[in-house]
Amino acid sequence: MNRYTRILVLTATCLAIGYFSSLVTRPAVESWYPLIEKPSFNPPNWIFAPVWTILYVMMGIAGGLVWHEIDSPRKEEVKKGMLFFAIQLALNALWSYLFFGLKNPLLALFEIVLLWLMIYETYVKFVKINRFSGYLFIPYLLWVGFAMVLNASIWWLNQ
Repeated sequence: MNRYTRILVLTATCLAIGYFSSLVTRPAVESWYPLIEKPSFNPPNWIFAPVWTILYVMMGIAGGLVWHEIDSPRKEEVKKGMLFFAIQLALNALWSYLFFGLKNPLLALFEIVLLWLMIYETYVKFVKINRFSGYLFIPYLLWVGFAMVLNASIWWLNQ
């Protein structure tokens, strides 16, 4: 597979994860989420879909660029980086289920801390393999950091 095919495969995978997460999120955003207390810095609902779409595309590009290095002498580093990538992507999907599906902000808060740590570790692995790929993870780290604060605030306001 060439570099562009790998980028396309991982971008499509990330976008698919986002789509399936939205199937859990959407019903709760229309029913449960409007009824709970939210902090003053809670963004409008319409901002989440475009931000996540951009982040998923950036993740896919980053992952594809790292995956392309699988045949290089750094094969073991690439395998570890891709394992971390897969774990953080699974945790990303799990958060939507915990927060919106189960309507459990506390459980989602514990999970998002783990998610943020896995994103950071993926960044660390990726930046060593392909600097640009690591840099593509910085907005994701920042957004999930913000989401963690938002999640904690929602839990606190609704306990």
